[in-house]
Amino acid sequence: MSDRRQQALDYHEFPRPGKVSVESSKPCQTQQDLSLAYTPGVAEPVREIHKDAANAYRYTNKGNLVAVITDGTAVLGLGNVGALAGKPVMEGKGVLFKRFADIDVFDIEINARDPQHFIDTVIAIAPTFGGINLEDIAAPHCFEIEATLKEKLDIPVFHDDQHGTAVIICAGLINALELQGKSLAEAKIVCLGAGAAGIASMNLLMALGAQRSNIMLVDSKGVVHSGRSDLNSQKRDYAQATDKRTLSDAMTGADVFIGVSGPNLVTPDMIKLMAAKPVVFALANPDPEILPADAHSARDDLIMATGRSDFPNQVNNVLGFPFIFRGALDARAKHITQPMLIAAVKSLAALAKEPVPASVLEAYQLDKLEFGKEYILPKPFDPRLIERIPPQVAAAAQQG
Repeated sequence: MSDRRQQALDYHEFPRPGKVSVESSKPCQTQQDLSLAYTPGVAEPVREIHKDAANAYRYTNKGNLVAVITDGTAVLGLGNVGALAGKPVMEGKGVLFKRFADIDVFDIEINARDPQHFIDTVIAIAPTFGGINLEDIAAPHCFEIEATLKEKLDIPVFHDDQHGTAVIICAGLINALELQGKSLAEAKIVCLGAGAAGIASMNLLMALGAQRSNIMLVDSKGVVHSGRSDLNSQKRDYAQATDKRTLSDAMTGADVFIGVSGPNLVTPDMIKLMAAKPVVFALANPDPEILPADAHSARDDLIMATGRSDFPNQVNNVLGFPFIFRGALDARAKHITQPMLIAAVKSLAALAKEPVPASVLEAYQLDKLEFGKEYILPKPFDPRLIERIPPQVAAAAQQG
């Protein structure tokens, strides 16, 4: 067993199994404390909430409690491992919510027979929570599940694999294109991967100014083109009338490659086909579509990002979801809207251009870090993230 694998297993098992626990936020040391925490004192907030449901935000943890919920059908890069096997990831999400935005989490793993069963279960438990974070649900069911829950619930519902990923991709791409002297409106974009992350990222890029006619979607069967009869409604929105069929065809002359697919699907020769000064986001984890060394060996004028922390320019969802939820909860938002996502994108992109605090350099053992080809996104341990992003998200929520 490799050292890293054993370290990961030991981390999760010792000194007590799992990564999250529930702790009391109020004292319970005396008989008086006990009588306030439970009977008879607890009857008073019950009466107040019964009179007005909004009082739950005054007298319970609802307003700072998020459910991280999965059916285990698309866990990390491991696929359909089932609800229970997805629990370590959901617990991990809880750790990140707490560490970066001081948000409490219950992780919930559902053995769902079908999307409707999942939807019904979430609706039934929703009164407990101030927000719902959907996680690791396979496409296309994830689109139906999120859309239905948004319609039925009056608390924010957010599928992080879609929108969290999209926010970070968009922020990084805006900065990368600026460094390459290109505009989003004119960039020719190839997206390899037409699931939750790919579709949501393309949707958000268009909201920021990308042109649908410049976006070429590629799935496991090749280019998503108008002649195909096997496309779901999300893919059909991006079907192009084109004679391009392969990934190599799509990459020819492209300004941007975004990979949210699988390992080693892009070759150095494909990188050579791209336009001058390309941007390559190879985001499959743990093994990207192409390793940075191979991409840089193909040409020296590109900007490269991956999903990994051991390479420059990590596209990491932890830059987004804790702070988006913090802003949504602070604003008591009923939904997470596109303007809220755009506010997060712009805040993230702007922060990368500012001088980096010494604490960040120390955390990453760096002597220097400044906006440029190897620093297009802030680092997750940047203390300014919690200061900048939630207020912007909350302001966008309040503006409707």
